[in-house]
Amino acid sequence: MEEQLFAQRTDLTALNQAVMLIRNEIKKVIVGQDEMVKLIIAALLADGHVLIEGVPGVAKTLTAKLVARSLDIGFSRIQFTPDLMPSDVLGTPVFNPQQGSFDFKKDPCLGTLF
Repeated sequence: MEEQLFAQRTDLTALNQAVMLIRNEIKKVIVGQDEMVKLIIAALLADGHVLIEGVPGVAKTLTAKLVARSLDIGFSRIQFTPDLMPSDVLGTPVFNPQQGSFDFKKDPCLGTLF
C-alpha cells in the first residue's frame, strides 16, 4: 500500500535538474553564498518574495541579478532607507497639467511587473 502512494507522486527530476543548473551557474560567479542562493530559489518556487539583508560587499545585488538573468526574468532593486515610503516602492499618481489628469508613475516594483 505504501509503495502505491509513492508511485502516484509527481516526478520532480526535471525541476531538480533545473534548480541545480541555476545554482551551478551562480556558483561560477558567487563564492560562499550557497545558502542565500538556495533560499532565493526556494522563495521563487513558493511564489514568494525575497528581502536580502547583509553587510556591504557580500554580493547581494549581484546574486539577485544573476538569479534573474538565469531565469530570464526582470530585476529591480530598492535601497531601503529609514525615510522610504510605500509610494517609493509601488509608484504614485503625478499630475499632468497639459492633459489635466493624473498619470501613474511606476516605481521599481511595478515598473518591472507591467
